[in-house]
Amino acid sequence: GIFWMLVTGVCFIAVTALVKYMGPRLPAAEAAFLRYAMGLVFLLPAIGSLRTAGLSRRQWGLFSLRGFFHSLGVILWFFAMTRIPIAEVTAMNYLAPIYVTLGAAVFLGEKLAARRIAAVCMGLLGAAIILRPGFREVSMGHLAMLLAAVVFAGSYLLAKVLADEVKPAVIVALLSVFVTLGLAPFAAPVWIAPTVTEIFILAAVAFFATAGHFTMTLAFAAAPVTVTQPVTFLQLLWATLLGAVAFAEPVDIWVVLGGTVILASVTFITWREAMLNRQITPPSHATKV
Repeated sequence: GIFWMLVTGVCFIAVTALVKYMGPRLPAAEAAFLRYAMGLVFLLPAIGSLRTAGLSRRQWGLFSLRGFFHSLGVILWFFAMTRIPIAEVTAMNYLAPIYVTLGAAVFLGEKLAARRIAAVCMGLLGAAIILRPGFREVSMGHLAMLLAAVVFAGSYLLAKVLADEVKPAVIVALLSVFVTLGLAPFAAPVWIAPTVTEIFILAAVAFFATAGHFTMTLAFAAAPVTVTQPVTFLQLLWATLLGAVAFAEPVDIWVVLGGTVILASVTFITWREAMLNRQITPPSHATKV
């Protein structure tokens, strides 16, 4: 399980590196649309499951709403990725499970014990350490990533509701379909012709993102989440090193510290839920693009 989670981390770091390397020439909505449109090829094995799903009108509505939330999250993530350092995007992405915990209490009736409330507060403190409002400029990229974590959390909560009713393969496949459809109206008004290089980069992004979600599934099947969750901290280290070596981004100790605090809070919440034999908060990988 640890091995597969390490492979998952490499895949997701490859995604961030490729998007960062591509740069901001393509509008975020267009880049996100191309990533998901090209990723549809990986859904071919799931066609049989989709045909026999027999979804209700309510379930179609939930899938549509999830697609809308996830589409916004992906656009915001692509926007942030090209405007703030890789390490900051990686660290702030850990906030999504914190928001899921709050959302589960508000919308799913999940009770928040004192220790979980303390862990949530610790996660929000980690975000404050990263952003340091009043001591540094909080850019549009930072605000985009904060909002991305919120809408990704909404997407996960809807997935949690659907997981009790629909097969996992159908949930994964329809997310890609609805996100592609959801991104199209945002991409069309700002469309510019992508270069061959950009198309190849986004095809590689689709491949590594799909591979990352697959190896993440293998990790969860091989070991408890409480074992694999702490391994996600390595992503922050790799992102920091990658930004410094490949993109000449300065190493910000506050970002590393804040990301560590956030991940520690997520790990604690995950451990507590495992002890109570439930799973509300997603592993920090589950909200990736």
